[in-house]
Amino acid sequence: MVKILIGVVVVAIAAVVVFLVIDPSIGITTTNTNNSIVLVDDDSTSIAEGYFSATIEGEVTKPGIYVLEDGAVMDDLINAAGGLTPYGDDLAYYEDAFLSSGSTYYIPPKYDTSDVCQLSEIKKVNINTASLDQLLEIKAFSNSVANALITYRAENGEFKTIEDILNVYGIGNATYRKLRGYIILHE
Repeated sequence: MVKILIGVVVVAIAAVVVFLVIDPSIGITTTNTNNSIVLVDDDSTSIAEGYFSATIEGEVTKPGIYVLEDGAVMDDLINAAGGLTPYGDDLAYYEDAFLSSGSTYYIPPKYDTSDVCQLSEIKKVNINTASLDQLLEIKAFSNSVANALITYRAENGEFKTIEDILNVYGIGNATYRKLRGYIILHE
């Protein structure tokens, strides 16, 4: 009996591998109430005209890649992902911020979830209004990054998404990942 069970499992695994080799784009898609489509694979070459894909990570119910209509805003992407979790920080995004095709957006947590016994709010700073001293109160900011952020903000206006800090000279992916949990865009 055990040999038969092992044989069935091996055949099932082999069948899955064969189907993926024949057509790697086979995947499950689900349609949400706002007609966005969740992509299970990373093949975005088959997106119809008038649509684009965007990825959302962090404190949303279903992080992933979503296909949205052109002109979609952050609220559309969050709704497609099932909304925020109870820990999602709604001050870290503007609902009406336009999205870019192929971009990844992050919704940070409000609370430090490393201590499961007690949730404490993470100290954050508003990058659209904070002074140099206020930015430096957050340990993730260095003096040069804080100055560059203030200079960029003065020359280009307010940040619409957390990911906009990647446009600031001197902020790369490593610095962005270090900062993204400590910033908000409005109060």
